[in-house]
Amino acid sequence: MPAKTSSAAIVGLDARLIKVEADIASGLPNFLIVGLPDPSVQEARERVRSAVRNSLLSFPTTRVTVNLAPADIKKEGPAFDLPIAISVLAASYQLEPVDSNSLFIGELSLEGELRPVSGILSVMQELKRRHLRRIFLPSGNAAEAAIIREAEIFPVENLNQLINHLCGIKAIAPYSLDTASKQSEISGDYPVDFSLVKGQEQAKRALEIAASGGHNVLLSGPPGSGKTLLAKALVSILPQMELEESLEVTRIYSVVGLVSPDQPLVRQRPFRSPHHTASAASLIGGGRIPRPGEISLSHRGVLFLDEFPEFPRPVLESLRQPLEDGVIVVSRVNGVMHFPAKFMLVAAQNPCPCGYAGDRERPCTCSPWQIAKYNKKISGPLLDRIDLHLRVSRVKFDELISVRPAEPSAAIRERVNRARAAQLKRFQGQAIFTNAEMTNQQLKQYCQVESAATELFRRAMTQLRLTARSYTRLLKVSRTIADLEGAETIQTKHVAEALQYRAAEN
Repeated sequence: MPAKTSSAAIVGLDARLIKVEADIASGLPNFLIVGLPDPSVQEARERVRSAVRNSLLSFPTTRVTVNLAPADIKKEGPAFDLPIAISVLAASYQLEPVDSNSLFIGELSLEGELRPVSGILSVMQELKRRHLRRIFLPSGNAAEAAIIREAEIFPVENLNQLINHLCGIKAIAPYSLDTASKQSEISGDYPVDFSLVKGQEQAKRALEIAASGGHNVLLSGPPGSGKTLLAKALVSILPQMELEESLEVTRIYSVVGLVSPDQPLVRQRPFRSPHHTASAASLIGGGRIPRPGEISLSHRGVLFLDEFPEFPRPVLESLRQPLEDGVIVVSRVNGVMHFPAKFMLVAAQNPCPCGYAGDRERPCTCSPWQIAKYNKKISGPLLDRIDLHLRVSRVKFDELISVRPAEPSAAIRERVNRARAAQLKRFQGQAIFTNAEMTNQQLKQYCQVESAATELFRRAMTQLRLTARSYTRLLKVSRTIADLEGAETIQTKHVAEALQYRAAEN
């Protein structure tokens, strides 16, 4: 009679419950796995056979058929090794039938040791939704699984240990939630602190505004002016993620296998900096079985694109929809995946191919045609989605050797935290965290503009020929500047400061 165990497959960012059925029949020795497995699942035949034998158990010498149901879901990865082994052992009467409320997942080595697998946080969310009571998984995944405390977690070192537990010989102690709660402490260390950035006070102010409201930034300036250093320092003034944000980010990182066993819950905001040779699929996500790309890995953090115009134009244009909607829709023949993409875009570029257009110290060697061609690599609709456009000038020698200490990131982060706290209070219960995420309806509700500031907006729309999108983004930036000052309404000075960042690029 066939034996069944429960496991899970990762589809996009979600887990789907999979029934692993094993049947043993008379006939020539054969081991078949059906149910739309990919090559890594097919190779489980050799891993499971060797793991069972090296655990001093008997592998059937007749025909063994394993079905992964439902059969219309593509299965990939080595996570099915453990449930396949348990099903085969139960079908060959070496084990009693396992409890239907238990889920098994893990990769087996040839010696029967269990190795960690990816996507455990998504599996735990599916476990919670299905009301399953326990999970058996590799010990290296136990801390990550304990983030969602809805079921008993049994960390397994090897196949023999699990067999002894299931047979009642020696029980495995459930994973200690107290141990899990002591983990995931956030580190206060950052690679770059704002105190290391000499000069560039206007740029620091712009990044403070961007960090407070989650706004996109474009830094333009000559080589060596500090654009990359400023972008790297931005992470040091971002506020700590809320628990809901951390769970969103950890779920993404778990699926792609980037969660550390020592730090199972991602607490620091991501900072991703792909090279300009990155493909569109690596940036937005995709593949034969779609996986998150750099944009989704930057969710709730920063996506830094250095040498912005050097990226292929199709790659840059793929940023348009996620910048507007905060989500990426990847369509394939076998399904549609939705990946979260609420990130801060920080782009850096030179003003021309040689890098010195507009520089007072060094003349530009580019022709007007070359400068125009270079800047046309970035389309107007994409620039329109960037809130703060900033010109970064070269740093003077006196500023470089100055011993006067610059303001540290900790001091700036305090102001950012106060502004973010005001936004969290404002958007409580509305599933958004920053001003940059406001919808048009929320703009009407929360952005009260003084009459003089409204008149300034009207003149700016006419003189700068701004689009409706530019207006809404300026309104959001103005709201953030007001939050930094603790103001209830948007005043003329807030609009004027927001306009200088937009006007500087135009």
